[in-house]
Amino acid sequence: MGDGPAIVEGHCDPAFEPVRDALAEALASGFEVGAALAVYVDGKAVVDLWGGYADKARTRPWRRDTIVNLYSVGKAISAVCALRLVDAGLLDLDAPVARYWPEFAQANKGGLPVRYLLTHQAALPAIARPLPSGAWSRWETIAEALAAQEPWWEPGAGHGYHVNTQGFLIGEIVRRVTGKTLGTYLRESIAGPAGIDFFVGFGPELDPRCADMLPPRPSPETEEFLRGESLMRLCAYRNPLELSGTGVVNTRAWRAAEVPSTNGHGNARAVARLYSALAGDGELDGVRVLSPETIARASEQQVYGDDIVLQRPTRFGLGFQLTMAERRLGPNPRAFGHFGAGGSLGFADPDGRVAFGYAMNQGRGGWQHKHVRHFIDLVYAAL
Repeated sequence: MGDGPAIVEGHCDPAFEPVRDALAEALASGFEVGAALAVYVDGKAVVDLWGGYADKARTRPWRRDTIVNLYSVGKAISAVCALRLVDAGLLDLDAPVARYWPEFAQANKGGLPVRYLLTHQAALPAIARPLPSGAWSRWETIAEALAAQEPWWEPGAGHGYHVNTQGFLIGEIVRRVTGKTLGTYLRESIAGPAGIDFFVGFGPELDPRCADMLPPRPSPETEEFLRGESLMRLCAYRNPLELSGTGVVNTRAWRAAEVPSTNGHGNARAVARLYSALAGDGELDGVRVLSPETIARASEQQVYGDDIVLQRPTRFGLGFQLTMAERRLGPNPRAFGHFGAGGSLGFADPDGRVAFGYAMNQGRGGWQHKHVRHFIDLVYAAL
């Protein structure tokens, strides 16, 4: 337990003071070590808060510009990169992946459409061939293995969460179309021009700003999920062994690599600012992120039902998780975004014109947690 109220820095509009109090309580109780929360309404920042510590020893305060590994929050940002190519007429969602990536046609995948990479219907959540330690840092090794991989089920016949592979699949399409890695394309076309503090692969100059991810607290659910594992699920999380960041998440090698489903680093403000464009007309500070038409397409339901990998219901648009009874993104029916392991989250609500970003460094099993749901409820109560 903490020893008094935690200091939360930043600003929030007066109506949102209960959000500040709730973040302070999460930090003071020790439930979170360091965290940041940002909310935009109608493109205006109404909440921009941070507090706690960037390290386990609690010697480095969490600062305004602290960034942290946001895990699967990066899946949606990877999807935005691909959707920009759709907007530009450079990528056709209904064309075969092999049109852009000829080697992908191996193992009878010649007709698999690009959209399946975004909807988790490609049936490639894992690589079966054992890969050596560190292979996650060698892009071409992973891309070649995915091109050769036989689908684990009939593509399109069901959906299953592509835990770590989706970013490589989308990223290779981006690389084939633009000649740039996904991290470079993101930096040059969106993050740099619009001032979004989110990175997929970065140099040591940003290490002083980077919070350490703390080891996840034991979770009976997580251990049960990975015990007695099917080969597919085991490989999805642990082939190569450190694919989900296990044991390497705070290393220079991990931060330098591009593992777009898993190792995007940013902060709550960056995530909320990006989603503020998606909750509105698609523009952010004069930069067109996506067209309104593409946002509408991407946030329409593509699949909803039992997930072959996670073994629970999931609901996806084109690269985005959609609000659902099991994991609500606020009260409105068109909200879309993406959770990250441990509790991080970004989402857009076009009905409320709300954008939400949450970042933290105390990992725990699962996606959304009670205190994050409480933050969301408090945001909507203040509107």
